[in-house]
Amino acid sequence: MEQIIKSVDLDYNALADCTQKLCDTYSFLSAGSIGKSAVGRDIISLSLGSGRAVLFAAAFHGCESITGSVVLRFVERLCRAASDGRDIAGFDARQILRTRQLVVIPRVNPDGCEIALHGADTAGAFADKVRRIAGGYPERWDANARGVDINHNFDAGWQRLRKLEQDAGIHGPSARRYGGMRPHSEPETAALVTLCEQISFGISAAFHSQGEVIYWSYGANTPPRSRRLANLFAASSGYALEQPSGLASHGGFKDWVIDKLHRPAFTVELGRGTNPLPAAQLDSIYDRVEEMLALMCIL
Repeated sequence: MEQIIKSVDLDYNALADCTQKLCDTYSFLSAGSIGKSAVGRDIISLSLGSGRAVLFAAAFHGCESITGSVVLRFVERLCRAASDGRDIAGFDARQILRTRQLVVIPRVNPDGCEIALHGADTAGAFADKVRRIAGGYPERWDANARGVDINHNFDAGWQRLRKLEQDAGIHGPSARRYGGMRPHSEPETAALVTLCEQISFGISAAFHSQGEVIYWSYGANTPPRSRRLANLFAASSGYALEQPSGLASHGGFKDWVIDKLHRPAFTVELGRGTNPLPAAQLDSIYDRVEEMLALMCIL
């Protein structure tokens, strides 16, 4: 069977086509939308299995679309293994799907990824603003179409982060690192928050690039088992465990899940290099983390 998720850049239309092909191929995989982006694009979701829920969310940042391809590659390989009655990373794929529901958001920030891949014209009513802010370098765009960094927009230490942003000279819409006027001001953030309030995910993982590191804690509400899980994920992938600093210290999805929901959550920085990582790195990045992704579903 031909591989659906290949080592090529996936823009929004290609992403939608791939998710449809996956659902057409595997009847036990379903697609939906958790909401709309600022421009009005669907924030696509995939779901399979039953039992305790696990969340994989990727591409919070525009120039990190490769992270969505990594999680989609895992979905494809898990589906194929379950269909064929085989293992994935040494684990029984059918048993995983009998005991776990995996929900995957391959592109939390579809507008930002379109800007990074195809330029400001893809930003709809916000095109002129994006063009002005990007300054000729749309491929380095991280924010959503309104110039808000989704991973600075969650209600976890947001006021402290706002002060850090202002100290760094970030006072308004920007290509990266502006947390918005208030927590959860952005439709992409609000959609993910609503999803997590509706479904009690046992583990949530946010995928970014790059650095080959795992962030696992946030303040006093970090669950005791988070460190044990992080050690297992690090041992499996060879990624290092680190603590974020500076402008990466607050306001992220992982921070919000831990702080407000008191559940294990992880930020995984996939691959190494300079963003945007080339699509040609997909195979090597994926091969290194497949076992870790399977463990996230099992533990």
